[in-house]
Amino acid sequence: MRVTFLGTSGAVPTTQRAPSAVLVNREGERFLFDCGEGTQRQMMRFGTGFDVSHIFVTHLHGDHILGIPGLIQSLDFNDRTDPLAIHVPPRSRGAIEDLVHAGGHRPGYPVRIHEVSPGSVAYDAEDFLVRTVETEHRTRSMGYALVEDDRPGRFDREHAEELGVPVGPKFGRLHGGESVELDDGRVIDPDQVVGDPRPGRKLVYTGDTRPVEAVVEAAADADLLIHDATFADDEVERARQTGHSTAREAAEVAARAGAARLALTHLSSRYAGRWTELQREARGAFDGECFVASDGQTVDVPYPA
Repeated sequence: MRVTFLGTSGAVPTTQRAPSAVLVNREGERFLFDCGEGTQRQMMRFGTGFDVSHIFVTHLHGDHILGIPGLIQSLDFNDRTDPLAIHVPPRSRGAIEDLVHAGGHRPGYPVRIHEVSPGSVAYDAEDFLVRTVETEHRTRSMGYALVEDDRPGRFDREHAEELGVPVGPKFGRLHGGESVELDDGRVIDPDQVVGDPRPGRKLVYTGDTRPVEAVVEAAADADLLIHDATFADDEVERARQTGHSTAREAAEVAARAGAARLALTHLSSRYAGRWTELQREARGAFDGECFVASDGQTVDVPYPA
């Protein structure tokens, strides 16, 4: 799973940072979390490709959605035929429909808008799902957690051979959870040669939020937590007033959740040239890997050890 930060600025873009957008490529399927102004250009600039299957919107503030009309039209101009799903908070469908049809445009492919309540499942695939996470901002908002199913345990080939299992298809059947019968009539069960299930990966994206318990719970043992870190400690009161988090507050959430890595994003332009200040404050509260995300940065999310 690969994460590309397309936009990491706060509400106002800068020459170095575009508004919020994060692209996740999982096994070749691309998901876009938020779609701020200029997202399609960032996709071209950083080579992620346009072929997204789902857009997950955290809330209706412009810096998170104003890139939707341009992307919708460009996908149409590129002869897209596959459906596009856009997941949005409750009572947001009308606003997103207006963006999809901006300027009277009617895309020639299906665009399906799904209103999803916080704390529910937005997308349920064969071996992973995307859950919504309750957040606290100045408007209806929610984050998202991409959670993979557990993987099969490790296959003990040496023990399988000791038990007389012939090399070949029976190995795969056992690893897939199926018992097999040997030529001598013995039945070998998977738990004889396959270890305990191994966890899949978990990625959590908060969008704009205050530090909240629901994110702590959703990000438990997350491999990567992407958290609002708009302000430094010197603006903690402003963070409370505007429904955002400081870098230290984001780090405290990550620490309580037991996340492996923390990416700080939605960064106020007032800290331009002082990004290390945010990182230093966050590292004071979080012992895991912590970094200030930048536009174009790509991060691989490996399976847990």
